[in-house]
Amino acid sequence: MLHRSFFLLAPLLAAGTARAQDVPKPAQPQEITVAGTRVARTAGSAHVIKEKRLEVFRYDDPTAIVTQVPGVYARGEDGFGLRPNIGLRGVNPDRSKKVALMEDGIPFAPAPYSASAAYYFPIMSRMVAVRVIKGPAAISYGPQTVGGAIDFITRSIPQTTSGAIDAATGEYGYGKLHGYVGSGNEKVGFLVEGVHLRNSGFKELPNGADTGFARNEWMFKGYYVVDPTAAIRNEIRLKLTYSDEVSNETYLGLSDRDFRENPFRRYAASSLDRMQWHRTGIAVSHVFTPAREIAVTTTLYRYDLARTWRKVNGFRGADLFGVLTDPTNPRNAVYDAVLNGADGASSSENILIGPNQRDFVSQGVEMRVKYDPRTGPVSHRIEYGIRLHQDRVERRHSEDAFAMSGGTLVPVPQPTVVTAFNEASSEALAIHATDAITWKKLTVTPGLRVEAIRGSFTDRATHQTTRGLTQVLLPGAGVFYSILPPLGVLAGVHRGFSPPPPGSPSDVHAESSVNYEAGARFVKGAARAEVIGFYNDYSNLTDVCTLSSGCVEQNLDRQFDAGRARIYGLEAYAEHDVPVVADIKLPVRASYTLTRSEFLRTFRSEDPIFGNVVRGDEMPYVPRHQLNASIGLDTKRVSGAVSMNYVAKMREQAGRAALDNVLHTDSLLVFDASATFRLFESISIYANVRNIFDEHAIVSRRPFGARPNAPRWIQVGIKATF
Repeated sequence: MLHRSFFLLAPLLAAGTARAQDVPKPAQPQEITVAGTRVARTAGSAHVIKEKRLEVFRYDDPTAIVTQVPGVYARGEDGFGLRPNIGLRGVNPDRSKKVALMEDGIPFAPAPYSASAAYYFPIMSRMVAVRVIKGPAAISYGPQTVGGAIDFITRSIPQTTSGAIDAATGEYGYGKLHGYVGSGNEKVGFLVEGVHLRNSGFKELPNGADTGFARNEWMFKGYYVVDPTAAIRNEIRLKLTYSDEVSNETYLGLSDRDFRENPFRRYAASSLDRMQWHRTGIAVSHVFTPAREIAVTTTLYRYDLARTWRKVNGFRGADLFGVLTDPTNPRNAVYDAVLNGADGASSSENILIGPNQRDFVSQGVEMRVKYDPRTGPVSHRIEYGIRLHQDRVERRHSEDAFAMSGGTLVPVPQPTVVTAFNEASSEALAIHATDAITWKKLTVTPGLRVEAIRGSFTDRATHQTTRGLTQVLLPGAGVFYSILPPLGVLAGVHRGFSPPPPGSPSDVHAESSVNYEAGARFVKGAARAEVIGFYNDYSNLTDVCTLSSGCVEQNLDRQFDAGRARIYGLEAYAEHDVPVVADIKLPVRASYTLTRSEFLRTFRSEDPIFGNVVRGDEMPYVPRHQLNASIGLDTKRVSGAVSMNYVAKMREQAGRAALDNVLHTDSLLVFDASATFRLFESISIYANVRNIFDEHAIVSRRPFGARPNAPRWIQVGIKATF
């Protein structure tokens, strides 16, 4: 019924505005827009990283891509970016759970409402653009709208037969094979794309075992136009994806003492740790275009993810995080020795290892209507949409005891202990509407989002079920005014929201804030510069406990409220392709972020990254300064670039004491380089050097001990297109 009502509505809106001969031909690639406007005139903060820039360094790590944008932070973990921790404008980066993550506009988190932690991320080789959206435009997405949204755009189906193959090798057993082929016409088209990515790892186990990973990803796209000559256009699109991973990854880091001796060491206790998962996805879309000004896109989607992570959970008789942060304490010294391979002398020194098995389903139907009318001298770019979504997660966590004997883990003959067996599910109705209203030099973009979420949580062990309902109204508005053709000012305000997990008690509330931004933007040709200040005023800041942030089993997926808080700062960005002589350019780019944060109430929390908070304390994992810059050379045959990324020290727990006196990450300054030589028009060879000066730093101690960034890493490859 809902689908039919939109079909009836669109032709009525279009009546008298278009003739049959005005119906456009099959869509060609167009500039990516935000909130219905070009990025240069968007009434808010928005950045698009296009394919040409993505191919400069060919990063596999998503965090290396998105941190080129100001206001984006990342907390390191495995050095590969397998499960990124990304935050926008100061929101907690843990598992990217506070960011609306999308692929081609559809949420890809395993369960965006029930368990938003992003244990899956697509392989970057498939992407041709990345949109980072902050400010009022974020209310078009969701459910997370406090920091903003990141949308990864995949390759379009080509209009003629074409394809490419890209093969690379490198240190630490690195290998990549990526290829695609596709073809299309005004009636039908297809694209097949596949990526294999692997390495043997840069960390070292005492037994010499592999510490790397292998990933595969496949995508099929197809379209069918019912009648290309018809006055009313109907197109069916299909997208199928398959992904899998096997990685010898662990949550177990090192003590600071062991890190300084060898940052790439791994303890014998982690030798059995392994993540394994597979994911399938389908999205079927119907595009209905009754006139030039109207397009209705309806998408039915479903994603299934099954993962099992066998890893060290802790000791039977000691807190693992405490052991690693204070290993010289006489009480901890025995446990520290066991981690290093010494024989355990008692049951309290048994190491608890368990597979955390989870199955996710994310499915729904979404309809977006775009309508671009004119009312006299005023133009509109209207978008409104509705999404019915359902997702769920089933958790089966268990653990077994192992004794360390002769540097090897030996099973203890005891029954397996089930630590969690539960299911959480959510059903959500989300409606949004925006209108980019342009009159001469002024663009005003009001918007509104409504979310109604019904969640349930069932403890399979006790057979108890709790249910809850969350409803929220999220208004927002942005303004852009062009002072001069290349120069404009902008401002915006919107309400931020992050839903509580299903089954939360009545005294737990959704995260809520009012977010402000204002600044100026200069765009002329290839040159762009902007400065934007932001202020996020939280009425309730929250965090959902995950094992990756150091929470114990009884608090996993439980929300803790911090109450009033504020995050504010400044974002600056500049880029230009500086012409030197004919056919030679110097692409330069720089982004800088200054961020301050403050809790505005005193409280005590069982969330380890909060702890005992006093009003005025700063938040964890929010760097004061962050700088990313690059300079390149671009000619017909040769191109290259050098980039740098600086991240200041970050607190690992809320507080206000000087960073050198508390637990904190190291500051990190990393330089990368790339070069490409075009042998022929269709064949090129390239080389990448990550972390040129081989800098090592503690990028995180959560959940268990210090972990490093990746070392210097040389990779070479060849790409052929046709």
